[in-house]
Amino acid sequence: MKYILKMSKRSLQASEQGIQEAKKAFNRTGLTQQQLANEVNCKSRQPIWKFFRGQPVESQIFLNICDFLELDLQDIVAWQPEQKPNYTSINIDSLVQNIRAKIQPIIQQRCGTIRVLDMTQPIGLTDIYTNVNILEQITGSRRLTIANLLEGFDPESENFDRFGLSRIIKERVPGLKAVERYPKLMILGKPGSGKTTFLKYLAIQCSYGKIFTNLLPVFITLRDFAEARNETNHLEFIAHLLSNCNVKIDEIIEILKEGRGLILLDGLDEIREEDANRVIKEIQDFSSEYYQNKFVITCRIAGQEYTFEKFTEVEITDFNQSQIKSFVTKWFQVKENSEFCTSELEIAGSTAERCLQQLQSNPSIRELATNPLLLTLLLLEFEDAGDFPSNRAELYKQGIATLLRKWDAKRGIIRRDEVYKKLSVQRKKDLLSQIALTTFEHKDYFFKQQTIESYITDFICNLPDAETDPKLLQLDSEAVLKSIEAQHGLLVERARGIYSFSHLTFQEYFTARKIVNSSGPKALEIASQNLVNHITEHRWREVFMLAVGMLQPADYLLQLMKQQVNELVANDEKLQQFLLWVKEKSASVEVPYKSAAVRAFYFQLGCDRYSQRNALDYCDRELISLLDRRLFILLALGNIHTLDLGLDDLLTLACDRTLKIDFPTNSPYPFKGAFFLVCERANILDPKLGKALQELKNQFPDIDADGWKFRQWWENNSQTWIEKLKLLMVEYRNIGHSWLFNKQQQKLLQQYYDANKLLVDCLHSDCYVNRQVRQEIEESLLLPKFHL
Repeated sequence: MKYILKMSKRSLQASEQGIQEAKKAFNRTGLTQQQLANEVNCKSRQPIWKFFRGQPVESQIFLNICDFLELDLQDIVAWQPEQKPNYTSINIDSLVQNIRAKIQPIIQQRCGTIRVLDMTQPIGLTDIYTNVNILEQITGSRRLTIANLLEGFDPESENFDRFGLSRIIKERVPGLKAVERYPKLMILGKPGSGKTTFLKYLAIQCSYGKIFTNLLPVFITLRDFAEARNETNHLEFIAHLLSNCNVKIDEIIEILKEGRGLILLDGLDEIREEDANRVIKEIQDFSSEYYQNKFVITCRIAGQEYTFEKFTEVEITDFNQSQIKSFVTKWFQVKENSEFCTSELEIAGSTAERCLQQLQSNPSIRELATNPLLLTLLLLEFEDAGDFPSNRAELYKQGIATLLRKWDAKRGIIRRDEVYKKLSVQRKKDLLSQIALTTFEHKDYFFKQQTIESYITDFICNLPDAETDPKLLQLDSEAVLKSIEAQHGLLVERARGIYSFSHLTFQEYFTARKIVNSSGPKALEIASQNLVNHITEHRWREVFMLAVGMLQPADYLLQLMKQQVNELVANDEKLQQFLLWVKEKSASVEVPYKSAAVRAFYFQLGCDRYSQRNALDYCDRELISLLDRRLFILLALGNIHTLDLGLDDLLTLACDRTLKIDFPTNSPYPFKGAFFLVCERANILDPKLGKALQELKNQFPDIDADGWKFRQWWENNSQTWIEKLKLLMVEYRNIGHSWLFNKQQQKLLQQYYDANKLLVDCLHSDCYVNRQVRQEIEESLLLPKFHL
C-alpha cells in the first residue's frame, strides 16, 4: 500500500517501538542499508541510518521506507517526539571547547605515541615529531622528460650528488600550511614517509587547542572502519569511538553541521579490495553532507584509483638534511628522562652528533635517511652498536625487508590484496634484481613505464600459471608495477610515465644481488667477470662493495678484481718503470709499516710531483696528514711519524716550490723556510746529505739583507742550482725523478690508484675472505707486473 499524504512536517522520525518493528521487517528482507537506500531512491545511506536511530528523516523518504518494508505508518512514526536540545541557542564555540576537552584523553591514547619496527617501547609522538613538507604538485604528474631528470645527475662525477635521483624543483610547503590552505586534502606519499604520524600530530595539537582552535579533531583509521561489523557508516563509527567520553552523537552532528570538524581519515590504501567501494562511497557521502568541515585523507602514492572530486591532492616529500638532523637529535633526546644525570644527557647529545657525522660520511646510507621509516631503522641499528654496520649489504637487506613485508606486519596488516598473486616476496626481489642489473648496465637511472613493464613481462611470463595472452600479460605487468610502487615504494614515478628506483642505493643493492645470486658456479664466474670489467667506473663502486659483502666467501671476486687492477697498467712500459721505482724506493727505507703501505706512500709522493702544493700551508703540524690522505689511511696501518719518509716529502716539496717559484715585488720567498727545514732534517737523518744540502744552501746570497741582489743572483743561477738540487735528491734519496707522464698515462695512473683504493676498501669491509687470499692481495698491491 502506497502512502499518499500531505504532511505539514518536513521530516518524520520513528518511535522506539517503531524502530524495533522496522528492524524486524528489514532483517527479513536480507538487504543491506545501502541496498535499501537504493530501493527507496536515496542518494546515500545516511537517511536509512537515521531512520533506524530514531532521528528526523525527510517525510517522503520516511514514507517510502515504510511502504517498502510494508509497515503501518501509524505504528512507526513518533507523532510527538521528545524535544531535542536546541543547539542553535547554544554558543557553538563553547560546545566545541567542551567536547574537545572530553575527547583529549582518547586522542592522546590513540595518537600520542608511536612504536614501529623493533622499538622496545613506545615514544611520545610530539617528542619525536619532525615537521613535514608538502609538494603541491604530485611528483609523478610532472611533465618532464628523462633528459630533464638527468640534468646535473652524473654518477661518474667525483662529487656526485646521490640525492639527484629524487631532486625536487618545486617549492616545498610546510604540511600544516597545506592543511590550512585546502579545506579538503588528500595527502599522498611513499611507504614510511610519515603520513600517519603527521595526521596523528594534527589530531593531538588540535585536541589541545594549539592549532585549528575552533575545530574538533576526529581521527579515524580507515582500515578499522572498513573492518568494523556493527558500525556501517562514519557517524556510527564516531559514536563508537567516543562512547566512553560522555559525548552524545547529537552533539557531534551539531558540530559537523556548523562546519567545526577536523576529520582525519588515515590509510585509504590499507583497506581490503572487497571493502574499497563501500568505504569510498561512505567518504564521498560524508564529505558531501558535511562539506563545511575540514577533511584530510592519507594514502600511498599509486595506492588509490578513485579520485575524490572536491579534494586537492598533494604529496609528502622525503626528509631534507635539516629534517634528518632534527629527527636524529630528537631521537636521542627522547632517551633522556628526568632520571638522567647531566653526564648522561651529554652522552646522549654526543651520540646524536656522532650519528650525524656517520651519516654525513656515508652518502649511500644517508640517502636512505630521507625516508622517516628507514631513518628509524638506521637509528635502531646505530643505537644497538654505536655505529652503522660495516657490511652495508646486510643493512640494505633489512631496509628492503622492512618495505616489502615487515612494515605492514608490524602495523597488523596481515596482507594487502596482491594484484598478481603468483608474485611472492622472494619473486619480487628476483624481479627487482633483474630490473636493477639491466637498467644499471645501460646507465638507465630513469626509465619509461613501457620499458619497465616489458622487463616485468619478460619475468612473469615464466611463472607458473602465467597468462599467455599478450594483452592480458601486459595488463598484469602494469598491475605489478603499480603494486610495487604503492605497497613497497621501491619503484616510484618521477614524472608522468617515467620511473626509477626510490633510492639509487636500492638499485645498486639489487644489481649486486643479481650478480651474486647467479645460478651455478659458471654463471657466477661470468657475472663476476662482467662486474670487474667496470672496475674503473666510479658509479660501480658501491656495487663492488655490496657484492663483496654478500658473497661467502668473496675470494674469487677479490682475486678477479686484483687481476683486473694489474692489467690496467701492465702494457705501459713507463708506468711499469714508475711502479718499479716505487717498489725499490719503499724497500730502501727502514720503517715499522707493511711494505704495501710504504709503497702507497711513495706512489702518492711520486704522483704529487704534478700537484700544485702551497708551501705557505706546509707546516710540521700538517705534515703527517699531507703525506697520504687516501690509500695509506684506508690501509689502517697508522700515521707516518718517521724522519725517513718525512724527509722525502720535504725534499719533493722544496723541488716543487723551486721549479714553480716566481718573485714578485716584496716577495717573502716562501720556499726558503721549507728548504731550510729540509737541511735541518737531512743533517739529522743523513749527515752526508745534510752537508751537501748545506753547501747548496750556502750558495744563496743573504735574502733578508738584500732582496734585489738575491733576485739578480737567482735570475743568473737558478737553473744550475735547481739541477744540483735534483741530482742530490736522486743520488741520496732516489726521489725527484722527472717522469713526464702524458695525459693518457696520468689518467691510467689515477684509474689504477682508484681501483687499488676500491680493492682495499673491499678488503677492509665486513667481507668474508680467506686469510691467505687477503694476505696475498695486500702484499702484492702497487707492484710492477714482473714482481707480482
